[in-house]
Amino acid sequence: MRNPSAAALVVMGLMITAACGTSTATGDPAPSTSGRVTTAAPASGSARPASSASASSSGPSADAQDPFADPLPGMPPVVGRDVYSRTRAGMLSPAVAHDPAMLYVPDAKGSTVTVISQTTRKVVEVLKVGYLSQHVVPSYDLSRLLVNSSQANRLTSIDPVTTHTVKDLPVPRPYNLYFTPDGRSAVVMVEEHNTIEFADPQTFKPTTRIQEPTCKGPNHADFSANGRFFVVTCEFSGELLKISTTEHRIVDRMKLDPTASARDAAPSDMGMSMPQDVRLSPDGRTFYVADMGTNELRLIDALTFRQVRTIGMPKHPHGLYPSRDGKLLYISDRGAGKVSVLDFATHAIVDTWTIPGGGSPDMGGVSADGRTLWLSGRYDGVVYGFDTATGTLVARIKSGYVNPHGLCVWPQPGRYSLGHTGNMR
Repeated sequence: MRNPSAAALVVMGLMITAACGTSTATGDPAPSTSGRVTTAAPASGSARPASSASASSSGPSADAQDPFADPLPGMPPVVGRDVYSRTRAGMLSPAVAHDPAMLYVPDAKGSTVTVISQTTRKVVEVLKVGYLSQHVVPSYDLSRLLVNSSQANRLTSIDPVTTHTVKDLPVPRPYNLYFTPDGRSAVVMVEEHNTIEFADPQTFKPTTRIQEPTCKGPNHADFSANGRFFVVTCEFSGELLKISTTEHRIVDRMKLDPTASARDAAPSDMGMSMPQDVRLSPDGRTFYVADMGTNELRLIDALTFRQVRTIGMPKHPHGLYPSRDGKLLYISDRGAGKVSVLDFATHAIVDTWTIPGGGSPDMGGVSADGRTLWLSGRYDGVVYGFDTATGTLVARIKSGYVNPHGLCVWPQPGRYSLGHTGNMR
């Protein structure tokens, strides 16, 4: 098992710099109250329309107009003022360079993770895990993959060298999982109990809990360029939270307009905002939020925490994945059977890929060489592979899963993992 320390990752980063929805089942008790519990009081600018500006701060800043200023201590340095500069094609950490290229596909309505070879596109094995397995998440130090099994109340570790399960860790109702950029804390999204839990990144023993009554279904997140705060989507209440990485508290919140405002957005069939995945732009200035309820991509200014634009999407946009060259953002349109391609530089949709005969592209990631976008087919029991050069569907892999969800493509380039299905930096 590999286990490079956070300090080693920082040294590695410095050397590089010098060198160049689904709710879970109910019935279990709420998480225990060990550790410090924070029931969030109204922060500055409590629930408000998405167009309202934020005056709050997540910490000191040397330059209020520079998203990279005053980086979080202990965070590996950003290289080249591009948060994805160390995730280019082939930039595998020595720690994962020899891991076999696999797809790890959890079944959100079962107790398995199906392991598929990226090379042969055949099922290699089926791992037994806990019931309601939602996402497969790379650990911060890249040494293991962690299966979030909601109803089983546990995380299951997978050794990516052997592709076998090695350990179960008790964690109440884990839906999704993230890590702070300094590697000091894990952040568990306990969607069912509307709780965001900070925990030890090795044992997952809780240290702090944020319980915010207005945030229903916290599930996806991404961190600022300087690592001092992260944005969480609240799926069932149409809200975003801005949370301090160091203080473990909500510093701002945003209520999203439930009515589609983009002229080219598909008519909403949900009647409410349902924010899903969130991802930061390479320049650190914009958070993109996929809103499945209003069929929009929302653009949130990272410096002001203010919505600045919306882009209409085909139907039910869900997952967000940067291309390996850092120029494009792939958006899975789950309800339309399509993938939309956005140009980061212009904020414009430049291409749309359509699955022949329809489908339900959900979550996944880009292969290490950047040539294939792999996505789970949430309601079709398949895994899709798209050629990123042409947008052509080149693989449709069937297996025994009923509801394939948070698919993890492994290995991936990067120095460390911020969590989810492979948010690498």
